[in-house]
Amino acid sequence: MQGKTVVATGATSGIGEVAALALARMGARIVVVARDEKRAEALLNRLETQAPRLGHCAHLADLSSVADTRRVGQAIAKSEPRVDVLINNAGAVFSQRRVTPEGLELTFALNHMAYFVLTAELRDRLATSAPARIVSTSSMAHQGVLDFSDLQSARGYNGWKAYGRSKLANILFTRELARRLAGTGVTANCLHPGVVATRFGDASGGWTSRFMPLVRMFAISPEQGADTIIHLASSPEVQGVTGQYFVKRKIAQPSAAARDDAAAKQLWEASEALSRANGAANRPHASAAGVK
Repeated sequence: MQGKTVVATGATSGIGEVAALALARMGARIVVVARDEKRAEALLNRLETQAPRLGHCAHLADLSSVADTRRVGQAIAKSEPRVDVLINNAGAVFSQRRVTPEGLELTFALNHMAYFVLTAELRDRLATSAPARIVSTSSMAHQGVLDFSDLQSARGYNGWKAYGRSKLANILFTRELARRLAGTGVTANCLHPGVVATRFGDASGGWTSRFMPLVRMFAISPEQGADTIIHLASSPEVQGVTGQYFVKRKIAQPSAAARDDAAAKQLWEASEALSRANGAANRPHASAAGVK
């Protein structure tokens, strides 16, 4: 990873933080996208301590906003001469249905649209840096099928079902992305990290926030959960492998719905339409020392 640049979301805690620090120790320069300024600055301090003088930096953005995700993607593409790895890792689960100011259901906006929009903005930079890699965190919790008449879960909302559908969307997105990137030297893979003891679910509200501490008693460590992310981002063993779903460093078979190429194409087209409809107007975001 010497001399390589890694852009990562969801890296201020949990498996994302572990992966960012590990890749930095291998020599990679880390560009983190974060919502919380204090957490971003704390991560930059840890990166500088463990992998100094590599020029790590952070950009602030609300990844539940299509417009803000587009803005930060454009800023990174403009400021970074190369992007060797993009790690899409930000995500959450919400007990109650919430709608963003752009009118998108929050789980879908953060867990899927952020992956789609940020990848779109960095796609050209990744291609000019090829061989390059896109790594997206999904989950074995992917479930059901996508209802394209109700992608925003307006009917009969259930937090875990909405989360499962968003993780299904991650796998379908990866399949279609890999198809569209064929011949560019950029690979796209996704993974299930395991059930990990992290902050995940703390801000969900309702019974989910109360239930997660019990789940953590039986969960694996963030270090174990981050292992497949690190592997997909750095290992020569997966050079050229694309369009796959990984569990514990191995290619695994997701659900039948996650292997539906027609649904993958339809999701891509729906996501493009939502991106155009909701991301036209960029908005400014506050900056801080060391954080863009």
